[in-house]
Amino acid sequence: MTRFTFRPVVIAGGRDRSFWLQDAGARAASLPLSGSADCDVAIIGGGYCGLWTALRLKEHAPDLRVMVLEADICGGGASGRNGGQVHSWFAEIDQLTRLVGETEALRLCRATADAIEELASLQASGTIDMDLRLDGWLWTASSRAQEGAWDPAVAANTRLGQAPLRPLDPETIRRRGGTDTSYTGVQEARAGSLHPAKLALGLRSLALARGVVLHEGTPVTTIEAGRPCRLETPAGAVSARKVVIATNAWATAIPELRRYIYVVDSQIIATAPVPDRLAALGWSGGASVCDAQAHVLYWQRRPDGRVILGRGSGNVAFAGAFGAAFNRRPGATADNVRELHRLFPSLGDVAITHDWTGPIDCVAEHLPVFGRLSGQPDIHFGVGFNGTGIAQAPVAGRILASLVLGHDDEWSRSGLVGLGRRTTLPPEPIRYLGARLVRHAIRQRNDAEIQNRQPNALVRWLSAQTPGG
Repeated sequence: MTRFTFRPVVIAGGRDRSFWLQDAGARAASLPLSGSADCDVAIIGGGYCGLWTALRLKEHAPDLRVMVLEADICGGGASGRNGGQVHSWFAEIDQLTRLVGETEALRLCRATADAIEELASLQASGTIDMDLRLDGWLWTASSRAQEGAWDPAVAANTRLGQAPLRPLDPETIRRRGGTDTSYTGVQEARAGSLHPAKLALGLRSLALARGVVLHEGTPVTTIEAGRPCRLETPAGAVSARKVVIATNAWATAIPELRRYIYVVDSQIIATAPVPDRLAALGWSGGASVCDAQAHVLYWQRRPDGRVILGRGSGNVAFAGAFGAAFNRRPGATADNVRELHRLFPSLGDVAITHDWTGPIDCVAEHLPVFGRLSGQPDIHFGVGFNGTGIAQAPVAGRILASLVLGHDDEWSRSGLVGLGRRTTLPPEPIRYLGARLVRHAIRQRNDAEIQNRQPNALVRWLSAQTPGG
């Protein structure tokens, strides 16, 4: 009998919780599983991917017995810790095209655009108040080395007769992004920002209303493959005909998946509310902004006048295992504060009220992968979102629902299904040591390039050795 064992989950609590979860009043986990239960489909993970999969399953089969098992509270992982940026896959259409071909790439991009409209509809109807503001997504440059980072995506869209990414001028960036440090870029108009935790908690309520059984505070410790599968938890067990692994970075506990996933963290800070100071900058909208660094920098202005700013750190977990350091690393805040002051010099005296980190499941192609574990037709997975999942998770839910239900359609046949075309990563400790070396080089390169200096040849070469780079 094949058994898969998950690592213990270190829950982020107190000050280690993201601003979003604290602001939304997310309470301690409720509804833990006790005793035995059975269902048709057990979904491990109560984040965006798991909840959207549950909702899609209920759309297709309302009588299906769907259960979500979440170790923490819904949204306690990446779904409640991210930067709240909403944009479609049109910005990654060149990467999608290389992986799945032009026709499928365009279909998936349109599907994420449709997902943004679905989010807008959920908010407009009063179903989920997620603070969605479709004021645009800006992809910008603040140094010569960053200029044109978007050119491959623009060119791929143009070949397909699409023009979702339009050029930006410095004044538009200043007015909509709050800074004159970034001076060129492109924008996706039907995109923007939202409150990640409010979305996660809203999806939780919607799933419960549609008959999904939810157990928070219920980490799955092992999966025993079989027909049915048996999922063990600290205080109970679940018998399930089908299983979906939707655990983000925690999926690295599965050896087959760990060959393709590396785990990094993203560091995010929130300032005190300073609406008058932001108004003086002429910054009042809800656009989300990315700066084209190798360790991507992103920010948004909250309605109350806070600035939320995050940056990929490149900090990597050995063998995909991570603990409390991936919830909050206080000493790491300095990088984000430096970038905040570079972009917004007039905010140099504004207090930082929250700082947190979060693990991100990355794959070499920078695009998620879905499928079944080898030799296990009843155990499905969806991993590798690379920190981009708000408009992508509704699409992921469609793919996983089709796989679970055995449908033969455009979702189950998607080029994102299957590990066969994906890049395997080096074994440990080579992977970890190499990642540390590359991370250091990227930091040196970023520090030079934001000052319009040329890094040396060795740094340039090492910094280019990222998976899929």
